[in-house]
Amino acid sequence: MSFIDTFRKSTNFTDCKVFSTLSVKFDQSLYYMYNTAEEYKTVLNTCKDVFNNKMLDYGTAWRIMRTESLTDQIYIKANRIRSIQRKKETLVNEGVEPEFIGIVNYSAMAVIQLNLGVTEKPDLDSNEAVTMYGKVLDEAFYLMQRKNHDYDEAWRNMRISSMTDLILMKLLRIKSIEDNNGKTVVSEGLDANYFDIINYAVFCLILINERK
Repeated sequence: MSFIDTFRKSTNFTDCKVFSTLSVKFDQSLYYMYNTAEEYKTVLNTCKDVFNNKMLDYGTAWRIMRTESLTDQIYIKANRIRSIQRKKETLVNEGVEPEFIGIVNYSAMAVIQLNLGVTEKPDLDSNEAVTMYGKVLDEAFYLMQRKNHDYDEAWRNMRISSMTDLILMKLLRIKSIEDNNGKTVVSEGLDANYFDIINYAVFCLILINERK
């Protein structure tokens, strides 16, 4: 017997509509609390599949991209999402989900580039790239768990449009840091911002999946 069932039996509120509504919300919050990690990993698996398939098609050509270029790619995708959200329609037969997946994957590439530096030609085989990519997403997952503990899953009460704006804000911060040659006074560095972008994009995909 759950806590909410025990509480119901100990009160006279069984037929109260207000209490019934609160019960549903309470049960939903418990469901989310115990399933966020699972939902997060499901989304990451989808992103990994896309990344792996791109490796088969294009190899690691992205290794020549400077982080500034990756930042701009992420910005294009986030800006398209915002445009679709505001216009409520698309003329290209592709919704926002592939864009959020692209944001996750380009952000992971950017973290790898920060760690390895930029090359003049692809210097990793696909297996090495996939391994490094997996480590970045694992780190994003553990960061999510720590922040989720502290913020008590506040993102579940946010609008997808708001998280899109936060992604764009993070990108503008990254651009500012890049223009300052990576130097910051009191702010987090580039990698922290990329990890936050990964997590916001994953949260958006979780919410989209739940609404289907």
